[in-house]
Amino acid sequence: MFDSEVRWRVSLHWLDIVMLVIYMGGMLSLGFWFSRKNTDTEEYFVGGRSHAGWVIGLSLVGTSISSITFLAYPADAFKTAWLRFLPNLMMPLGILIAARVFLPFFRRRKITSAYEYLEDRFGPSIRVYGSLAFIVGQLVRVSIILYLISLVLHEMLGVDPVLSILIAGGFVAIYTIIGGIDAVIWTDVIQTIVLMLGGIISLIVIINILPGGLGQIFSVALADGKFGLSDLHNGQLVDAPWGFSLQEKTVTMMLVLGLVNWLTEYSSNQNVVQRFAASKSSKEARKAMWIGVSTSLPIWAFYMFLGTSMYVLFKVFPTIESSEILVGVRKAEQIFPFFIMNYLPPGITGLVIAAALAAAMSSLDSSINAISTVSVTDFYRRYLAPNREDRHYLKAAWWIAGFAAVFMIGGAIVLSKSASQTMQDTATILVSLLGGGLMGMYLLGFLTKKGDARSVWFGIVFTMTFTGWSILAKNDMLPEILQAPFDLYYTGIFGNLIMFVVGYVVGTIWSKKERDLSQLTIWH
Repeated sequence: MFDSEVRWRVSLHWLDIVMLVIYMGGMLSLGFWFSRKNTDTEEYFVGGRSHAGWVIGLSLVGTSISSITFLAYPADAFKTAWLRFLPNLMMPLGILIAARVFLPFFRRRKITSAYEYLEDRFGPSIRVYGSLAFIVGQLVRVSIILYLISLVLHEMLGVDPVLSILIAGGFVAIYTIIGGIDAVIWTDVIQTIVLMLGGIISLIVIINILPGGLGQIFSVALADGKFGLSDLHNGQLVDAPWGFSLQEKTVTMMLVLGLVNWLTEYSSNQNVVQRFAASKSSKEARKAMWIGVSTSLPIWAFYMFLGTSMYVLFKVFPTIESSEILVGVRKAEQIFPFFIMNYLPPGITGLVIAAALAAAMSSLDSSINAISTVSVTDFYRRYLAPNREDRHYLKAAWWIAGFAAVFMIGGAIVLSKSASQTMQDTATILVSLLGGGLMGMYLLGFLTKKGDARSVWFGIVFTMTFTGWSILAKNDMLPEILQAPFDLYYTGIFGNLIMFVVGYVVGTIWSKKERDLSQLTIWH
């Protein structure tokens, strides 16, 4: 039997330290190894467009997983059920559409930045907007991710959050800046494998602890409704209803939300489009997309199941900490770190902590490299320093990646010093305002022959106005008559719809001389 008074241990066995050193040393070694190849921007940004589909596919997995996979999925399954997993089920449909409709537009013109298409289709001002929205959004995103991983390290190891930020941020910055996209892709592959190993070993430990093993996990979880599409209401699990509803989370609406999210990810996210460009052929890019979905879904489902397994473990062997998490005294995201530090044997603890780092770093390195790529391709080379030697742009890419890393570390430190959630709320608002409607913009370009820069700017203004109103309503800053008549979970769906409809209508009414749209829409 296990002691119900188990407490956090914050010291690492020497075997754990060895595992962490091996992991971090391996990542740095890859960065230095690939730095030898980076003699031009074509290699630094898109790896010479030479990567095989399986490598790109696993890299896409590494890019899409993050601290959410490692912490939030187990936490949600532990405390509630599997409702959070539902939007992921639309990933195969999103990939099918993206592979057939989106991919050809990005591959046939040998683009480096996802926003080059926006200039070809609508004009340079729209490219600038798309690029700027991406850069600002990613700078905010990496700051938040680094801040979150510092909290994890603080809880598990007792390391000061600022020191955690400096170490983890500096580590990611080094191998990303010197190694370029090649280092990012291959470290993402390894980080994906480490993440999978960490989770599998954790589950094996739980199965060995439980008297009834794997069968007990299923029997208890089924009896308690832990595999259902449910959410907590007044302390009870309640199944989510079906059907369409704007006022509550339903199964159907969660699936629609998932489809919108995945179409956005594969149409306007530079992190993903850059992988398309790095593939050696369109066939390999499609293969990568399907490898990505066939690997991501099992990993996400596995980490949800891991949370369910921890629920059963701590129901059979309750602790004060697990009980406090279930009643809301502690955050649910603390459950997996608590398990790691108290139930895993020496050496394995270090491996799973490495998996926690891998979950965050696979997102951070991709974003830093993508920020550098977009900044040089869409701004520096285009407007600030045109017609320079390629070596000049390569050096600029290093400096910009360094700046992004410094901003990331500084932003994470600011978040760690903030006494409230204000900074995080501000970051979320900024990303929502700038990034709203990007998928609608791309769909307008891909699927119709209507629209130009003027009509898209109308769509941007309407979408930002709508998003701003939604945010104000969410924060109870408007009178009751102006409150949003829908669950704000669906703001993104409406934002993209507004962008598409306004752009199409204004483009139809206010059209100018028809221009050549060859290979820019599905109709040409």
